[in-house]
Amino acid sequence: MLVKTYGSAVLGIDAATVTMEVHLGKGIAYLMVGLPDSAVKESQQRIKSSFDTLNLKWPRYAITINMAPADTRKEGSAYDLPLAVGLLAASDQLRADELDQYVIMGELSLDGELRPIKGILPIAIRAKEEGFRGIILPKVCAPEAAIVDGLEVYGADNLQQVLDHLNHESAIEREVVNIKEEFQKQLNDNTVDFRDVKGQENIKRAFEIAAAGGHNVILIGPPGAGKTMLAKRLSTILPPLSLDEALETTKIHSVAGKMRKDHAIISARPFRSPHHTISDVALVGGGGYPQPGEISLAHNGVLFLDELPEFKRTVLEVMRQPLEDRVVSISRARFSVDYPASFMLVASMNPCPCGYYNHPEKDCVCAPGVVQKYLNKISGPLLDRIDIHVEVTPVSYDQLTEKRQGEPSESIRERVIKARAVQTSRYEDMAHIHCNAQMGSGELKRLCQIDKEGNELLKTAMERLNLSARAYDRILKVARTIADMEGREEIESGDLAEAIQYRSLDRENWAG
Repeated sequence: MLVKTYGSAVLGIDAATVTMEVHLGKGIAYLMVGLPDSAVKESQQRIKSSFDTLNLKWPRYAITINMAPADTRKEGSAYDLPLAVGLLAASDQLRADELDQYVIMGELSLDGELRPIKGILPIAIRAKEEGFRGIILPKVCAPEAAIVDGLEVYGADNLQQVLDHLNHESAIEREVVNIKEEFQKQLNDNTVDFRDVKGQENIKRAFEIAAAGGHNVILIGPPGAGKTMLAKRLSTILPPLSLDEALETTKIHSVAGKMRKDHAIISARPFRSPHHTISDVALVGGGGYPQPGEISLAHNGVLFLDELPEFKRTVLEVMRQPLEDRVVSISRARFSVDYPASFMLVASMNPCPCGYYNHPEKDCVCAPGVVQKYLNKISGPLLDRIDIHVEVTPVSYDQLTEKRQGEPSESIRERVIKARAVQTSRYEDMAHIHCNAQMGSGELKRLCQIDKEGNELLKTAMERLNLSARAYDRILKVARTIADMEGREEIESGDLAEAIQYRSLDRENWAG
């Protein structure tokens, strides 16, 4: 007897339907074809043990299983459940009349319990696109799949519940999620706020500009000046995720297995802060079975690199292409996958190994040439891709003990949202551009026109600071954002002057 069940394979952040054909014939062999990996082949032992525990009969026939398309590699333990269902249906222990209406996925434990799997959201989206009525999967994964409208989602605790449901003996309760309620739950779930920051008004201004235009930022200052504290608060002033952005972000975290059990969808912008010992692959993604890296997990959010010069140079250099293209391509001999990587880069660093170069009160004890050597750990091309350079100075005692609270994140976020609304209207006909930081050379020429006075100012800055063409573009983008925040159509000289001010590492006094 031949029975077909349907599962799904995840490649990148998308899924493709896999058909499992289970055939019972004469003999006692067990053969699985269709490029299964070791984890898929080991499903035989998990399924057989589950059958024994639940008093189900293992078919006493020659079992042949084909996983189609046969030229695509199948990886992971998520195929346990559809294979078990196929074996039960082929041996007449389960009704097969509705199997073509469901995508079935889940890992089996030896006692028949269902364990969670990765990539549920892209699997559910693909199931809906291909016209399946519903999806059956482990109960803990059901809320994530239930955010896909128009798809029946059934979460089971064990194999017996799936068997009873398909035999119409005891139906599994359908999982329903209120998307609006789930979406709103995380929007204001912030444990940090800019109101707690004492002083540092110039840094708050720079962060507001960065959030309004989606610009990358680097903070340079001595230890204890507040660089990390400020960076952790940047995500609290970014605009809320749109539903499309939330779904795309959730897909990435779902594929990586980073979804929290109490959240069906990610509606708060991600904030990722990897340690400086991270490897190239962990940052950009990859591996034998490609997985998203930190830059993709930070998609639509913030990637914070603390102590930037302490990262390996090779790790930093692999970010150059994703910072420009906002996507990372991982190629292997037989396939390639693309992961979105549209993130705001926020980096912090000390100005020298001892941390006190250019400090207003403490003396630097570094030997001659050491400061330059320390700064040279960060390449010029990478610094060029960072729009805003900010020098962070220590907070005075009077500011630190001041009882008056600063401006809350919510008020700053309102101004950022207003500036982003201007950009949304401006770029509504450009699918690949959502904020000023994403403008290309064509948009710069058209949207960043400056007058004669502004031209002279920018020319002087370019010559004195020896800026590159890329730095010239970054200055114009930041100036465009400042003008948007002030509600002006034209970029004025004051906007350019403030944008040029945010190029600290291009100044001569940082040469060491």
